[in-house]
Amino acid sequence: MNYELLIMNYLLPLPYLGNIFYYAHLIQGNCIIDIHSHYIKQTYTNRCTIITANGIQDLTIPVIKPKEKTPIKDIRISTHDNWQQLHWRAIQSAYNSTPFFEYFCDDYLPFYEKKWDFLLDFNLEIQQKTLESLNFPKIEFTLSDSYIQSSNFNTKDLREVINPKKFNVTLYKNLNTPYYQIFDSKFSFIPNLSIIDLLFNMGNEARIYLKSLSNIN
Repeated sequence: MNYELLIMNYLLPLPYLGNIFYYAHLIQGNCIIDIHSHYIKQTYTNRCTIITANGIQDLTIPVIKPKEKTPIKDIRISTHDNWQQLHWRAIQSAYNSTPFFEYFCDDYLPFYEKKWDFLLDFNLEIQQKTLESLNFPKIEFTLSDSYIQSSNFNTKDLREVINPKKFNVTLYKNLNTPYYQIFDSKFSFIPNLSIIDLLFNMGNEARIYLKSLSNIN
């Protein structure tokens, strides 16, 4: 068998408004998204990172405290803390002066108005809207139907890589290729933020930037 002719697939987590590294792999298609791993606190499952006038800010969706070893697919969103209003205000404050916020904001606002019960549903639907906004509406991926212990020879497991505590952005030179950011004169370029940073700053050119990262492995 000629392994060089095989298409590399990716085993990915399901993050909240995933970062650029995540979307650079997702748009390549043929991904498996793991929804059966046990929920772990302080991961991108319910957290995204943006840049504001005051610097880097994490936005975290509160969840109902799960029982031990609860699969991600069963995690429920907490109604406490008025998180939707707080997140939308933070996103508005950070990006309302970017070139393309006005163009895309009406697509995202409903996610911060509708009541959501399960984190899985919220993450999947906002991810699909983001793919449409990036002009990748037909990207194919599969949701896992059980826990996947390990990947095979032509599937790269990125579940542990896409982790805020473990990811080392300096290992990926392409991620440090600058694109326009509204606060770059204040903080210089900040790589690998949430995909909305790229989208609101670059608009249609976000697609081109992501495709340029196709050899990011």
